[in-house]
Amino acid sequence: MTSGARRVWTRITSLLPGHDDLADVRRDPRRDLLAGLTVAIVALPLALGFGVSSGLGAEAGLATAVVAGSLAAVFGGSNLQVSGPTGAMTVVLVPIVGTYGPTGVLTVGLMAGVLLVALAAMRAGKYMQYVPAPVVEGFTLGIACVIGLQQIPNALGVTKPEGDRVLVVTWRAVEEFAHSPNWTAVGLAVAVAAVMLAGARWRPTVPFSIVAVIAATVVAQLAHLDAAQPIGDLPSGLPAPTLAFLDPGALGSLLGPAVAVAALAALESLLSASVADGMTVGQRHDPDRELFGQGLANIASPLFGGVPATGAIARTAVNVRTGATSRLASLTHAAVLAVIVFAAAPLVSTIPLAALAGVLLATAIRMVEVGSLRAMARATRSDALILVLTAVATLTLDLVYAVIIGLVVAGALALRAVAQQARLDQVPLDRGDHTAEEHALLAEHIVAYRLDGPLFFAAAHRFLLELTEVADVRVIVLRMARVSTMDATGALVLKDAVEKLTRRGILVLASGIRPGQRQVLDSVGALELLQPDGREYVTTPEAIRAARDHLELTGILSADTVPQQPAPKPALPSKSQEEPA
Repeated sequence: MTSGARRVWTRITSLLPGHDDLADVRRDPRRDLLAGLTVAIVALPLALGFGVSSGLGAEAGLATAVVAGSLAAVFGGSNLQVSGPTGAMTVVLVPIVGTYGPTGVLTVGLMAGVLLVALAAMRAGKYMQYVPAPVVEGFTLGIACVIGLQQIPNALGVTKPEGDRVLVVTWRAVEEFAHSPNWTAVGLAVAVAAVMLAGARWRPTVPFSIVAVIAATVVAQLAHLDAAQPIGDLPSGLPAPTLAFLDPGALGSLLGPAVAVAALAALESLLSASVADGMTVGQRHDPDRELFGQGLANIASPLFGGVPATGAIARTAVNVRTGATSRLASLTHAAVLAVIVFAAAPLVSTIPLAALAGVLLATAIRMVEVGSLRAMARATRSDALILVLTAVATLTLDLVYAVIIGLVVAGALALRAVAQQARLDQVPLDRGDHTAEEHALLAEHIVAYRLDGPLFFAAAHRFLLELTEVADVRVIVLRMARVSTMDATGALVLKDAVEKLTRRGILVLASGIRPGQRQVLDSVGALELLQPDGREYVTTPEAIRAARDHLELTGILSADTVPQQPAPKPALPSKSQEEPA
């Protein structure tokens, strides 16, 4: 096996489950089984609700939770992550369903899975750490608003209006409700949401979502509430895997949505895994393995009619809080849901859609961390601006565009802050052994400037303005030892400034140029301008002495003003010389 093939094989095996994973599963299986059962109870109404919201039906949500949840549990990079359909992904899928239909969503999910595996192979998981906290907070706030608004039609008991913009659909649903109110649906949705929110404060460990849904279903059946529309018939089991939905001719047009889905799946899964790490001690996820596991999950999910999946923050948090220690818990969650699909499909089909809407409304409300948002908004104006822009873009545009906008604005503000740290300061000449008279003459003709901080495209033009405005000097010494970084734009601007000064008869010398800066300066032709006659000055005193020599040669500084070196004192006679012979 060649060295290249060996590296590829090593890379592939590093993404697969290992002996450590098996040892973790054996550590406390009873605790993990109980945690997995609890998570399954919490996940059931969410999987049903997100399946309905996506437009592919409740059965698609269940298939996703079972297939994607099990594969991500086995191959993912987190011991505690729980995967399945999520509200954030539903937000992206709704317009895709409207444009390309259900088969388009399945194809997009398959393509997104392949892209996630490719990202894992390229070790792209580590870049999640560069997403700023205000972007994440704004993204979460926007998703919570969108999830809540998506539930308005079912909560009001009206048929979902046409449209792919959540604000437009919500407004049309409210108008339809105003013409023919359905207070039964509203009552069920509000009651379920209220029970969940109040129960979470009273007994956080009790899965009040399933309790509220069961109660709402029983009330609707016993009272014969015809206005409470149920989910409808569900298949008793998973469909056989198939690729019949795949249309090779449509792959080109679906590439853009697939990239958006893959980006969101990567972002939300890695964010959820990071949250799980923060809630525990000693647990650390592997971001590349997590992308690999999510990729395999999204490749398999469409084969069974499931929607694209991601790591689910809410279910992962429940998993951690109920004591999970290994991936056995999330695998148990998927197995319990599979049993429900096969054994209890007729009962599940009677759940009112309004009750599921209440579950998702409460979930959206609980996603908003008011304290965290308040702290982020008070941190700096830049953080507050990024948070608001990301949230508004999430609500009005698209989740991926929202993250891009947030990252661009955050990057621009960060560059602005870094650029403001760059300074050009005039520094006094070192007197050294010079007399006061000579120092005055030197100060009259020589100016030393210290470049401090980054010299790059966002800050360089200020240096050009400040340097070229210097007047009544013959030599400028640039002290560059404190330049932290320099790019081609900074070197070009510096070159332009030096050329303008040279045309005015001002000599420019530089000291303390670092090796990395020398390469950039030389590439744009600025180094030869800063090193007249090929001389390089390591220290500032050397450059000042060269400036004095230049002034003497041009006759500006008379040799008479330069103090002569004092004559050496005669050596004292030795003791042997003082004594008479």
